[in-house]
Amino acid sequence: MNPIIKEITAPQLKKGLPPFKTGDGVRVHTKVREGDKERIQIFSGVVIARKGHGIHETFTVRRISYGEGVERVFPVHSPNIDKIEIEHESENMRARMYYLRERTGKAAMAVKKKRYEYEALAETVPAAAAPAAEPAVPAKAE
Repeated sequence: MNPIIKEITAPQLKKGLPPFKTGDGVRVHTKVREGDKERIQIFSGVVIARKGHGIHETFTVRRISYGEGVERVFPVHSPNIDKIEIEHESENMRARMYYLRERTGKAAMAVKKKRYEYEALAETVPAAAAPAAEPAVPAKAE
């Protein structure tokens, strides 16, 4: 991007955004203006894409509402976004999750969730009580 444009748009970028990625479940709090009143509306779903960079960066959130898939594209640095909450993180291996569009029901939200049980279990078992583990794969001789 042109350094002059970067310099001009830098004050408009939001700071302190949570580090969300595709596959994460998020709740987006948006400002809605109706006449002279303003309220906060929450749109929750799975982030299926992030595009762009700088002031033009956007993300797409998908959810199932009354049996229909609903997608909404939000600019990351929009002044109409009050905040973004991360409901759950995931371990996906794709930059775009458009394959969720063909899925229905629980399969539409089928994203691997991070598992912390193994790490928590390893911390609770004392080292003396744990059996000595042998390497599962023998080392190659060179």
